[in-house]
Amino acid sequence: MVSVETAEPSTLDLEQLLRRESPLLLAYFVRRVDPIEDASDLLSQTMVVAWRRRSSIPVDETQARMWLFGVAHKTLATHRRGVQRQAALGTKLREQLLVKGHGAGLSGHPYRPDLDQRTDALLAALARLKPADRELVTLVHWDGFTLAECSALLDQRPATTRSRYSRARARLRALLLTG
Repeated sequence: MVSVETAEPSTLDLEQLLRRESPLLLAYFVRRVDPIEDASDLLSQTMVVAWRRRSSIPVDETQARMWLFGVAHKTLATHRRGVQRQAALGTKLREQLLVKGHGAGLSGHPYRPDLDQRTDALLAALARLKPADRELVTLVHWDGFTLAECSALLDQRPATTRSRYSRARARLRALLLTG
C-alpha cells in the first residue's frame, strides 16, 4: 500500500516555519510600528493566528512564507485601526473634559487652569504616592468604590486592602502637611 501525504503541515513544520520566519517578521513589525515595543506583541499575535489556522498554511515553503506575512500584514492593519480608535476616543474624552470641567490628571491639570492651590497640593501629594497606593486612594475617593469593592477589583484580600489604604491615607496626610 502506498502512503499518501496530506496537504496539512504538521506541528513540527509550523514550528520550523515560525522559527525561520520570526526574526524576519519581527523586523517587519519593528519597521512599521511606534513604539517598537509593540512589535513583539504583534509577532505574538501573528504566531497565535498561524497556530490556530495551521491547516490553512500552504505546503510550499515560499507560499507558506507569503501566507505568514499576509497574516502579519492583517495583524498590523488591525493594530493600526485600534491605535486610531484609541486616539480618537482620547481626543473625544479631552474635549468632553474641557466642556464639562471634570477632574484633573495626576501629572498636572491642563484641563482645569482654575484649580485652586489646595487642589494643586493634593495632586502633587498624590503624584508622590506609590502607584499602587495612588490607585487605591483614587478608587475610593474619586471613583466611589468601597474598600471591599477595591479588594475585589484589585484581587487582594480585604485585610490587605484595608491596611494598604490606611498606610496610603497616612502617607498622603503627611505629604499634605509637610507641603
